Amino acid sequence: MTQPRPVAYPLAPAPTIYHPSPDYTRLRETCPVARVELPDGGSAYLATRHADVRRVFTDHRFSRAAAAGPDRPTRELGSLAEDSLIGMDPPRHTLMRRAVSHAFTVRRVEELRPTVAALVAGMIDRMEAAGRPADLVTHLSAPLPLVVISRLFGIGEHDRERVRQWSDALVGDWDADPAAPQAALDAFRAMIDERRRHPGDDLMSALIAAWDEHDGLTERELVSVTAGIFVGGHETTTNQLNLFLLVLARHPEQLAGLRGDDPAAVARAVEELSRFIQLGDNGVLLPRVTTEEVELGGVRLPVGSAVMPAIASANRDATVFPDADTLDLDRAHNPHLAFGAGPHHCLGAALARMELQEALGALLRRLPGLRLAVDESELRFRPGLVVRSLESLPVTWDDR
Repeated sequence: MTQPRPVAYPLAPAPTIYHPSPDYTRLRETCPVARVELPDGGSAYLATRHADVRRVFTDHRFSRAAAAGPDRPTRELGSLAEDSLIGMDPPRHTLMRRAVSHAFTVRRVEELRPTVAALVAGMIDRMEAAGRPADLVTHLSAPLPLVVISRLFGIGEHDRERVRQWSDALVGDWDADPAAPQAALDAFRAMIDERRRHPGDDLMSALIAAWDEHDGLTERELVSVTAGIFVGGHETTTNQLNLFLLVLARHPEQLAGLRGDDPAAVARAVEELSRFIQLGDNGVLLPRVTTEEVELGGVRLPVGSAVMPAIASANRDATVFPDADTLDLDRAHNPHLAFGAGPHHCLGAALARMELQEALGALLRRLPGLRLAVDESELRFRPGLVVRSLESLPVTWDDR
């Protein structure tokens, strides 16, 4: 396949947050693996079709470690990516992931479901008591994932707020304020030191024990992996739930037909909403660098090529998802890539799905007529973050 001249990246912005850049449709049809020119003058290849994006995630020749160093093609989570799980390749990545994956198995997550359901019920109780309108961010979408991941890490209630602040710093703009995320990593390091002296039956203690059993693993890596898992365990789930409600507000007929007392319907809705939303502005997740020459989508990529897998585009590939730009909460076949694939498939995907199912189902059951309490134009996203994070989400509902 003959490559045309490089495409300027970032692509043309989408008219709303509910659809990816319109350039993705054109590229999928005419140049699915496009050479792009980055703002700093560098170049990369942008994979836009579902099959190619999935291959980038699953083929070992597309390396995360090579893309997570100081010359990586884009900034994701600042320098955190260099030493965290998302910046490692097998076998190092396999070793580290095995040390913590037991906490996120489907069986373990299902054991947590009653606990999460009780947490959700209590948070909705307090939201109802606060009266209408109520801020979903304050009452449910922010505290729920934070409480769940904090309990897994053995972080007590009195420490959760300051740990949340560290997490916010780590997903902020590292270029604009490098001191804040570095201070957050230093704080995580101090917490790890304390936990090493006083271990418990928790995920952080298990990580420390796994680290101390193996030679060649640095303390900096332990800090980055610990912080990375904590950040990933609540930031994305919070913003997924917020964006779910925003999308459903734009599809009132589908919202009205979704029954919270039908777990299978809620589970399908969570999958479709995960496919439909776009957590970040550009829809690209975890760039890779080729470790040898490889063909992708008919394009021969030289060794050392930066490759950017566009999840937002893959999840709108009409060859995989009929009527891909249409929200269909009854979509049965839904192999979306919102949680990635392959070795770097989201470690906490099962936990996130369960939390989203419990939260969405309970909101529908408990709060009939749930809807936005303000015009969408009044909503504000927090600036400088790698994910779309609402400052607040006022909602209201009807009397039961």
